[in-house]
Amino acid sequence: MTSLHEPLALRRGPALRNRLALAPLTNTQSHADGTLSDDEIGWLTARARGGFGLVVTAAAYVQRSGLAWAGQLGVASDDHLPGLTRLADGLRAGGAVSAVQLHHGGIRADAAASGEPAVAPFDDARSGARALTTGEVEQLVADFAAAAARCERAGFDGVQVHGAHGYVLGQFLDVVRNDRTDRYGGDAAGRARVLHEVVEAIRAVTGPDFQVGLRLSVERFGLDRAEAVTLAGDLLASGRLDHLDLPLWQIGKSPEDDPSGPPLVDAFLDLPRHGTALALSGGVRTAADAQGALDRGGDLVCVGRAAVVDHAFAGHALADPAYAGPQFPVTRDHLRAEHVGEAFVTYFAKGWPDLVAD
Repeated sequence: MTSLHEPLALRRGPALRNRLALAPLTNTQSHADGTLSDDEIGWLTARARGGFGLVVTAAAYVQRSGLAWAGQLGVASDDHLPGLTRLADGLRAGGAVSAVQLHHGGIRADAAASGEPAVAPFDDARSGARALTTGEVEQLVADFAAAAARCERAGFDGVQVHGAHGYVLGQFLDVVRNDRTDRYGGDAAGRARVLHEVVEAIRAVTGPDFQVGLRLSVERFGLDRAEAVTLAGDLLASGRLDHLDLPLWQIGKSPEDDPSGPPLVDAFLDLPRHGTALALSGGVRTAADAQGALDRGGDLVCVGRAAVVDHAFAGHALADPAYAGPQFPVTRDHLRAEHVGEAFVTYFAKGWPDLVAD
């Protein structure tokens, strides 16, 4: 049985000191130009000092048009490099392996915040997004790769490509709304093509020890579950990924279209991994939850909300298998004491009012 304490050697780059990762969490603490604030650097480096083996940043836009909320981190310009370098140095000093999550909002981009029109795989009347041309999809792929190279220059150990939660790469996978007639639509292979091209392009412009992961939703957002299983299998078999992260909301949940069926994750745990680590996230609140994710068959466990309110969740879980995790609701002052900046305090309290006591 795998223990949370066991180091995890990935296909490339440094090994993780344990099996606990900080999930990529929206925190709205970056400056309006996408540069890192002291608060955001402090929030992330505190989790490195708190014992996490891997720390992944919040989603960082690779094109300004892809900015999805005010206060989002950017990796679209060399103007972002000084803060990124400072963060990479701080995470390394805290003992964590580091990754930047690369992102574009697509139809979920905020044109008012970005100052640029929204673009997506298809026209969308609700958001006002227009469909990307084939050439613009190719530029999107190139910009994901350029952002990854920028992260490597800043000193990060790797990146995680955001293919989840209905953002632009996941929008290409939408079996209903992706009506493209070029090579980025038409069938399952066409819909998945952009994901494969992004990963391939990142590999082409980064070094042999640079780590590349991918976060992939496997239901909802217009996804076909069978296609998602096939795509996950193809990604695991490609040899290009160091980790594949499945955000499941609750790790043991049944599929939404089959609520009495077996756990959704089971179809993915049976896939051959070919040396790629499989990360699981969703509802991890205690040390037992984290160990249970490994016992189920995961290689790495991502922690979200519990890590917001306990910067040393990893250290506590490693020290005590009976650690019950933080007790909700917490106060705003509690969050501040856990190195959560004021913008994040406000965002967290608004998004999860049942978790924060006013």
